[in-house]
Amino acid sequence: MRTFIALAATLLLSSSAQAAFNHKEALQGPFTNGPEVTSQCLTCHKEHAEDFMKSSHWTWELEQKLPGRTVKRGKKNSINNFCVSISGNEPRCTSCHAGYGWKDSNFDFKDMTKVDCLVCHDTTGTYLKDPAGAGDPLAKVNLTRVAQNVGQPVRDNCGSCHFYGGGGDAVKHGDLDSSMSYPDKSTDVHMDTDGNDFQCQDCHVTEKHQITGNAMGVSPGGETKIGCVNCHDGAPHQNKKLNTHTATVACQTCHIPSFAKNEPTKMHWDWSTAGQDLPETTDQYGKHTFMKKKGSFIWQKDVPPQYAWFNGSADAYMAGDKVDPTKTLKLAYPLGDINDPKAKIYPFKVHTGKQIYDTELNILLTPKTYGEGGYWDKFDWALAAKLGMEANPTMIEKGLKYSGKHDFIATEMWWRINHMVSPKEDALQCNDCHNKGQRLDWKALGYEGDPMKNRKGIKHAKAE
Repeated sequence: MRTFIALAATLLLSSSAQAAFNHKEALQGPFTNGPEVTSQCLTCHKEHAEDFMKSSHWTWELEQKLPGRTVKRGKKNSINNFCVSISGNEPRCTSCHAGYGWKDSNFDFKDMTKVDCLVCHDTTGTYLKDPAGAGDPLAKVNLTRVAQNVGQPVRDNCGSCHFYGGGGDAVKHGDLDSSMSYPDKSTDVHMDTDGNDFQCQDCHVTEKHQITGNAMGVSPGGETKIGCVNCHDGAPHQNKKLNTHTATVACQTCHIPSFAKNEPTKMHWDWSTAGQDLPETTDQYGKHTFMKKKGSFIWQKDVPPQYAWFNGSADAYMAGDKVDPTKTLKLAYPLGDINDPKAKIYPFKVHTGKQIYDTELNILLTPKTYGEGGYWDKFDWALAAKLGMEANPTMIEKGLKYSGKHDFIATEMWWRINHMVSPKEDALQCNDCHNKGQRLDWKALGYEGDPMKNRKGIKHAKAE
């Protein structure tokens, strides 16, 4: 569960977030719930709500092209190896939705009063969502005060969800966590609060509430991409040899030598061990390594990324796709290889796990974990699988029901690393990868060996 109280303690009022218009006259209150505030916002900002409702932050899905098919995919229907799926678990999962009242699959996405304006525009640092409230704020939040002090978003607004995705601080992304609220230069040169002090929208340029940038894990075919070259020259180095690398090596590969610099990130989640009546255990970071409700975990800090070719597109598992239980299932992964002229070597966090699948249908199951009858209630995987599948609109549409037989399959999910850019003096050096350097697995990338030593073995003209 996200540490909401700890988050509140770290939220500071930013002068840059103050609204240009004094809302105390327009929003007098009192307000007893979120939709009441939104109804007042709509008297002046109806067109802004209409724009926002077209965004994936509202719909939680995006039409996108995957190899061989066009799909609608997003947090609404993707399957991950963290909390698995929102279906049947909406009151908890949608606590990060920028809306109110998404309790089940019947949520009305056309109801403008359900838009949560405050989660992105609060400047008081006191607006907190109920962790199991289907997007509603905690009862103790003074909605009148928050509404009267709205302004431009700052990192904390975005971070209230993006730093805590997957169920807690630093769980999901690895390069986004609570330390990014007010990072120092060694953590991130762009968001360094004593230096550039970028806000998220400085890179994620936003127009009409459409925010550029897509997480590859949930939107592998998303096309609103951003990149270093939006601000930096394509050949940024004084050293010509370094500039030749930019044809095949992404900026992030050298300039983000590690992620999870301050807070450990979850690297493995094994659901198959859940339900055992064993003591809860923790690691050197104080993080759980076993919980009866959730199974076993591995956490790591200051983690070197894994590297792979990436051509800007990715593929992903979609609900109902068949699986091969003898192989590790890739839930989301980059496309590209050494022979792809569009591909470059990028850094990734690869989160691994074991999760439930149907041994008769050979598909991943989407279990109900939260609430009455859920796994955390009864510790009954069969019941959780049945209820979760019955609550999943995609499975219903495809006529897929739990067969009554299940086991657990190994999975992995690739997440691009883009944040926590180190100062240039901390970037990777030549010998980290070449000569005796072990940073890159050359053979896994398609080379016969270190191309600096074995030029005859280079298979790709780009490596020249």
